[in-house]
Amino acid sequence: MKLVSYRMADRESYGAVVGDSVVDLQTRLPKTHRTIRDVLRLNALDEVRLAIEGQTGDYSLSDISFLPVIPNPDKILAVALNYDDHIAETGRDKTANPAWFIRVAASQVGHRQPVIMPKVSDNLDFECELAAIIGKGGHAISAASALQHVAGYSCYLDGSVRDWQRHTRQITAGKNFNFTGGFGPWLVTADEIPDPQVLDLSTRLNGNVMQQGNTRDMVFSVAELIEYCSTWTTLEPGDVIVTGTPGGVGFKRNPPVFMKVGDVVEIVVEKVGTLVHDIERAP
Repeated sequence: MKLVSYRMADRESYGAVVGDSVVDLQTRLPKTHRTIRDVLRLNALDEVRLAIEGQTGDYSLSDISFLPVIPNPDKILAVALNYDDHIAETGRDKTANPAWFIRVAASQVGHRQPVIMPKVSDNLDFECELAAIIGKGGHAISAASALQHVAGYSCYLDGSVRDWQRHTRQITAGKNFNFTGGFGPWLVTADEIPDPQVLDLSTRLNGNVMQQGNTRDMVFSVAELIEYCSTWTTLEPGDVIVTGTPGGVGFKRNPPVFMKVGDVVEIVVEKVGTLVHDIERAP
């Protein structure tokens, strides 16, 4: 099952993707179920499945404005340097534990919405990543049970403003400019992806493949990431874990390749889909 958050006219809603259309769920479920995050918090995925049985869809996917899959997450936790080839291209040493940073909700946009290059930089880089969305919260979750806490998976563009990322040893500024990260198109429920460590992922820039990898090459698996971060923070339904990027990023190419106004970037994750963004300049 695929769940999508979207805007139609002046109303924000969410629904289930059926073919090339979306079944609106706000109008079919109780008022307590206003967002995907509510559905996860209330453990209501089975209610969603019942609500869409026999439904053909209310809107075409081509007519909606996509929002980030979870527009209002409590936490977006992202891990750096989680693929060996990316560690090698950066010249960094492999660490004994995952290196984390936090993104804020305002840094994200939905599928087909423009990613915005800030006025202050021309160094906007691409990173393709698998995002895991927490369904069942918890603290001190073991790796053995961690995947039982995942509601589903999505594509993530971890757009990085590299010069601002390197202002200090802390990279948070370069990861959080408004509208520089992409999250979507939808959440694919975990029952359709029982093993997240066998997925091909790639970045295409103007149709050219820039990054290509497989989640089997993660240094820390999705389960290990959940175990580690749930040790120092309580995970909540709707929290997003962004799991790192393979090699091939733009700033380590010779010469460097950054996204430019007018470019089209695509993030492809096997069994999930393709996340697409045009690049525009901040007004």
